[in-house]
Amino acid sequence: MNKVVRNAKEALEGLTSNMTVMLGGFGLCGIPENAITEMTNMNISGLTCISNNAGVDDFGLGLLLQKKQIKKMISSYVGENAEFERQMLANELDVELIPQGTLAERCRATGAGIPAFYTPAGYGTEVAQGKETREFNGKMYVLEKAFDADFSIIKAWKGDKYGNLIFKATAKNFNPLMAMAGKITVAEVEELVEPGALDPNAIHTPGIFVQRIFQGVNYEKRIEQRTLRT
Repeated sequence: MNKVVRNAKEALEGLTSNMTVMLGGFGLCGIPENAITEMTNMNISGLTCISNNAGVDDFGLGLLLQKKQIKKMISSYVGENAEFERQMLANELDVELIPQGTLAERCRATGAGIPAFYTPAGYGTEVAQGKETREFNGKMYVLEKAFDADFSIIKAWKGDKYGNLIFKATAKNFNPLMAMAGKITVAEVEELVEPGALDPNAIHTPGIFVQRIFQGVNYEKRIEQRTLRT
C-alpha cells in the first residue's frame, strides 16, 4: 500500500522514448515541475505529450520542447510558447489541437473505461476532419476517442502514502482527470502526510488510481501573465 518513492527519478522509472504521457496542470498552475525537470535530464525523445498547455519557452513543457524531446503535442491552448510555434510552423512538431472541454472529457473517458463518445464541439470545423459524425435529435455530433497514455504525471497539493490526493484551486482542472487515465500514474505533491491525516471527505483522487507518489521540492509556481491593478 505504501506507494512512496524518494524522488522524481525513481517515480519515472520505466518512462522511455516514444511513449505517450499525460501531464497535469492548467497554464503553469499545478504542473508537475519536478517530474518535468527530471524528464529533461533523461535520454528520451519522441514523446507524445497530452497537456492542456505547452508551457512557456523556459518553463514547464517548454523545457522538453527546447531539447526536441516531444514528437507530438495534444493540447488545447498553446499561445504562450514561441518555440512551440516555431517548431509547429517548421513541421518539426506534430500538433493536435482539441477544444478544451473535449480534451477534458477524453481524459475522463479514459479513466472511466469509455472508449469513445459523441460531442457537438468541433463539428463543421477542421477538428472533425476524418472523424465519424452522427445526428442526434436534429443536431450533429463528432465521435471522439479516449486516450491511451502510458504515464500520467500529475501534481497535487497534499497526498498521503497510500496515494490519496487533494488538489488546490485551479490545479483541480486537469490533474484529477489525468490521475485516473494513465497505465502508471505518478503524483508529486507539495506535502506528503501519513495515512489518516487527510479528511476522507476532502480527498479528490482516491489512492487506487495512483501507483507512485513523492514529495516535490523548490516549486517556482510561475504566473504566465501577471496583471496588477494600477
